[in-house]
Parts: sequence; structure tokens; C-alpha cells
Amino acid sequence: MHIWEFCSTFAAAKVIRMLMKKYILTVAMSLLMVLPMVAEDVVYITTEQFRARIFDYKTEKEWKYKGDKPCVVDFYTTWCGPCRRLAPIMEELSQKYCDRVQFYKADTEREREVAYVFGISSIPQVLYVPVEGKPILLKGLYPKEEIIRIIDDFLLKKKD
Repeated sequence: MHIWEFCSTFAAAKVIRMLMKKYILTVAMSLLMVLPMVAEDVVYITTEQFRARIFDYKTEKEWKYKGDKPCVVDFYTTWCGPCRRLAPIMEELSQKYCDRVQFYKADTEREREVAYVFGISSIPQVLYVPVEGKPILLKGLYPKEEIIRIIDDFLLKKKD
């Protein structure tokens, strides 16, 4: 093998290694962006999205849920201590119930209209919305076990 053949083979191998690194990096980055979409996370919802996905209080007189699976809406603010303690519980439960219950968060300082409509004057408050029937709105920070019981009994109608 002559020196110029060795140099061209070496250069080709270097280019192939560089392309493989780019390809692997692209695949890894793509997976990092797609994986969070596989499991349902808590969705931060605006007033307009609330009206489109849950209940349009401007056009409907009677409660009629728009979703196809029950949902939980956590009304919160960023500065609220109990709200910050509730957030990881809601994240964990959104993973546990990802195929059966949709989890939302509504920032009461940004989404004042929907907070006003539901009379949110203290936080956290959580709205539990079954597919059929009227929702319930509970004030305060409940233990995770109690939230699970509410989801299982009220939203999913599980019997022990």
C-alpha cells in the first residue's frame, strides 16, 4: 500500500467516524425530545385552552365536559408553598394515570378569568372532572394517598 492510499483510507475512516458521531448525537437528541411525549405530563393550560378542552363557560349554561377521559386541574401560583409541594405529587400521578386521566395546571395569576369563574380565592385548589357528571373542587393540600383515593373512587369509579 502506498502512502497516498493509506492517507485516503485514513481520511475516509475519519469522515465515517465523524458522520457516525453526528448520526448518534442526532438520534440521541431526538429521543430526548420524544420520550417526554410518550408518558402524559401535567399540561399547563390557558383560559382559552380550558374553554376548548374542558368546559366553555361562556357558551354553555349547564356543565358539559368536553374531554374523553377524566381530568384533574390544579389551580396554583408560583409563589405558593403548598402549591409547590403539590406539584411533584401531580407530576407523579400524571405518570401513574397517564392513559386514564389527564392532568392540567392553571396559574391563577396568569389565567385570572378561569380562576374567577371557579371562585378560586385561596390556593391550591384542585378541580376533579369526571367524564360524566359534575366536577368537584377541593381546597388545600391533600396527601397523595387521598388524591389517589379521589381519582380512583370519583373519577375512575373503582370499587375495592
